[in-house]
Amino acid sequence: MTTPAPDHASSASAQTPPGPDDRLTAFGTQLIDIHLWLREELARLREDVDSYLDGRGGRPRELRAHCLTFCSALSRHHSGEDGGAFPVLAEQFPELRPVLEELERDHHLVAEILRSLEGLLDRLEADPAGGRQVRAELDGLAALLESHFGYEERRIVSALNSLNARSWTAAELLGISVNTGG
Repeated sequence: MTTPAPDHASSASAQTPPGPDDRLTAFGTQLIDIHLWLREELARLREDVDSYLDGRGGRPRELRAHCLTFCSALSRHHSGEDGGAFPVLAEQFPELRPVLEELERDHHLVAEILRSLEGLLDRLEADPAGGRQVRAELDGLAALLESHFGYEERRIVSALNSLNARSWTAAELLGISVNTGG
């Protein structure tokens, strides 16, 4: 099972209690915190797969549960962006539309990898050697996400931080909240 998202007390979004306007300016920072948490969870998952492959890890069912929990959080984040932050940004910053479309295409690629992972994990108990395929898929996912997260952070964080006032939550715009992981 995945651990709860860290509070990131050292991050700008957690240093002081946000007021209504402060919270809006923190959405870009919250996006970075969410990406950091997802990177950390993916690293833990890859370590779990390595342990499983070395015979030190848990059973395939436990590995599957950890992976599906991570995959669910990542899917919620991307679907949240697609239905929350991206339409808001496209409306307020039309010049970002090509960037947002590219990011959405990446989300579709990630979703395909996640479906592949789920299929591999469904067969893992019957075919323990499939763990190497799971590791290869996770390696590909990690490379894609690192590129995707970096590009997204460079291109939209400042726009997220300058959104006009409204009572959005991070979960509405970004799919998950860094404080809860859910």
